[in-house]
Amino acid sequence: MKLHKTFILLILAMAVLPATVAAGRRPAANAQTSAAGTERIEEAILALKEMSELTKAEQKLPKALLNKARGMAIFPGVIKAAYGIGGQYGRGILMVKNEKGEWSNPAFASLIGGSIGWQIGVQKVDIILLFKTAKSIENLSKGKITMGADVSVVAGPVGRHAEADTDLEMEAEIYSYSKSKGLFAGVSLKGASIQIDRDANSAFYGPGDVAASDILEGKKTAALPVLDELRKALAAYASDKI
Repeated sequence: MKLHKTFILLILAMAVLPATVAAGRRPAANAQTSAAGTERIEEAILALKEMSELTKAEQKLPKALLNKARGMAIFPGVIKAAYGIGGQYGRGILMVKNEKGEWSNPAFASLIGGSIGWQIGVQKVDIILLFKTAKSIENLSKGKITMGADVSVVAGPVGRHAEADTDLEMEAEIYSYSKSKGLFAGVSLKGASIQIDRDANSAFYGPGDVAASDILEGKKTAALPVLDELRKALAAYASDKI
């Protein structure tokens, strides 16, 4: 068992270390930090587009649920590693939808956590989370939430029935969808936590410390083409035009 744990810790340390180092020393060049944030948003757009290309039988996010959701998180390229016990780490973006159906600017966040089960392998997956209400995201904007403890999370429905049912109700607080880029047996998000990446938010929207709530409420903005591209991708997905 010690060997198994060492395997997990080694894989996850390789993923987390670059982010930890970056958090400890914020770069002075605004151009570099903005570029890093732009790249993360571009990866989220690509993950959304790739998700739209899945068949009905696969883990495709139904547009009916996307249209009902009040919040969304996209974590592209989440590293998952397991040998009896599992762990995962990824960086992505978080958005909320207002009463008019308009998506906010993205706040940066991280997905960190582990799971216990019959699991073996290492892989990268794109994970998309849909939030039923804005309350969970408001709580998250204050720091972090743990799925399965602070909020309920279930694998989202897929297939023709889910897509065709325009009256589909979100019974859980969070619905999760994933697209695998490797081999893995057993996937779970229970016990994983989502936490705000304050350094990334300040670097992208700064100067100074930038609260996630200010971003999601539209108090902090950035005039960058990538933000328009993100909203266009979401609108296209919701209308089946991707």
